[in-house]
Parts: sequence; structure tokens; C-alpha cells
Amino acid sequence: MKGIILAAGRGSRMHELTQDKPKCMVKLKNKPLLDYQVAALKFADINEIGIVCGYQKEKIFNQHITRRFENRRWEHSNMVRSLIAASEWLKNDTCMVSYSDIFYEPLAIPLLMTAKTSIAILYDSNFKTLWSQRFTRPLSDLETFRVDSLHILQDIGSRAQTIDEIQGQYMGLLKFTPEGWQTVNLLLKTLDEHQVDNLDMTGLLKHLLLTDIKIQALPFSGTWGEVDSPTDLTLYETWMHC
Repeated sequence: MKGIILAAGRGSRMHELTQDKPKCMVKLKNKPLLDYQVAALKFADINEIGIVCGYQKEKIFNQHITRRFENRRWEHSNMVRSLIAASEWLKNDTCMVSYSDIFYEPLAIPLLMTAKTSIAILYDSNFKTLWSQRFTRPLSDLETFRVDSLHILQDIGSRAQTIDEIQGQYMGLLKFTPEGWQTVNLLLKTLDEHQVDNLDMTGLLKHLLLTDIKIQALPFSGTWGEVDSPTDLTLYETWMHC
């Protein structure tokens, strides 16, 4: 079992906070976001932790990082291209994959490890309270997210017309077994380079659903957050306890 943190992007919506450092090194409660992710992986006894770098890669530091990958096309590509940069690990080991602009209680990783399908994600089923604090018009920012009674993902990433289409918020935490990664590779081979460059993670998951791939989505009820703006940092400073 290995951990991969996707940290190639700049996070331009953070404005001056990422002018001289990557988003994963922005501090929340005096600690870089990266440290929260690494601590959660270590809590689950995952000691091989890789990071996919890009923007200001030399500024990224955590003593527990054991491998660095690089998305050389970080300026012109999206999250899936960063995932591909770590394919050496993904094709050989089950990997817990984390966005680098999120924080979460350590128990999130052991929960994700229990997933039975070859590709799995975590989601927040109690998303409405936090989302309403972050955005004045929640529906304008939220995307569809639906699971069935067995917690198999049914829909993700479309424009939501009503709140009933949203059963939760995808958290940016994923699990891939080598078999799951092989499935992803087969899908990516059907796309051209430009399409792969522009593919984000929810787009990838949506493509997989269209090919009838089962993706387990497990609900997480602990503390977590996505840092997408300076106002997010201000909000989380007041209530975060993980």
C-alpha cells in the first residue's frame, strides 16, 4: 500500500498566497496543508508516500515524502496528467491518492482502505452545512453526486439543477488497485493527448461510469475541508479540529 499526493498545480485562486509557493505549502493553523495529508497516510501505516510536483517543486518539503514524481506539463494539463506521472506506483501497488489542497481527519484513510472495488472514493454526505458557509449560492457551485443503496457511484460532475441530485460532495480522496489503474489506462488510450491534458478527476470518474465500471463511494462523517480560496482559510481557522 502506497500514498500519492497530487501537488503539481499552482492554485491561482489563492492569489498572493501561492505567488511564491505551491498550494500544498499554504499554512492552515500554522501547518502546511501537505503535513495534514502526510500525517493521515502515516496514521494508516502507509510509509511509502510519493508526491507529484510541478509548480515551484523545489519549495515542497516534508520529511516523510519518499518519492517525487513530476508533471512537466503542469501549466497545460489537469489532475489526470499528474496521476499519470505516478503510474510506476499505480500499476504495481494499491495506492491511496489525495489532492493536495484538502485536509481531513486521519480516519479517512483507513475507511478508504476498506473499499472493495478496484477504484473507490470518499464523499461527504453532510456537505450542506459547510458548503453553505463557503458559498452564497451553493447550487451554482455544486455538481451532481449520486450513489445507490450499495454505495456504488451512479453520477458525478454534472451541473446540478436541484439539490436532490446531490447526495454528497466528492472529497478528493481515491483508491486505485493495480487492476483499477489498468482500467483507467485502457480508458485513457481511447482519448487523444489534448483530451487527456484537459481531463480532471471528476471527468475521469464520469468517463469510467459511462463504461459501466463500478466505483465504490464511501461516506465520511469526520472533519475535512477543501482550500480553494483565502476565505476558505479564514473559515477553517475558526472551526477546524483535525
